[in-house]
Amino acid sequence: MLRRLSKPIRTVMRWQAAATLAMTLMAALVLGRSGAISAAAGGAISLCAGVIAGWVASRSHGGSAGGVLVGALRAEAIKVGVSVLLLWLVLKSYDEVMVGVVIGSFVVTMLIFTMAFFVRDY
Repeated sequence: MLRRLSKPIRTVMRWQAAATLAMTLMAALVLGRSGAISAAAGGAISLCAGVIAGWVASRSHGGSAGGVLVGALRAEAIKVGVSVLLLWLVLKSYDEVMVGVVIGSFVVTMLIFTMAFFVRDY
C-alpha cells in the first residue's frame, strides 16, 4: 500500500517516524515509561492518519482541477476524523497517559506531515 503513495508522502512519513522515535526516547529518559508510551502514541496517531489520508488521496481519480480538489479535501477530512478518533481512544483507554506529551508528539508529527509540499517528486 505504501508504494502507491507519492515519494513526498513516503519521505515525510519517514521523517515522522524518526521524530516519533526521537520524542519517545527523550520522553523515556525524562519522564519514564508512561511518558515514552504517550509520546509514541501521539506520533503513531499522526502516522496512521497520514497513511490513511495518503491512501485515500492516491485513490482519487482527479481528471480535473475540481476532481483533484475534492480528492484532497476528502483525504484531509478523513485524516482529521481518524486523528480525533485515535486521540480519543488513547486518552480514554490508557490510564497513565500524559496528555501534554501525547498532544505535543501528535502536533509535532502533524506539522512534519505538512512538509510534504516542499519535497520534490523526483
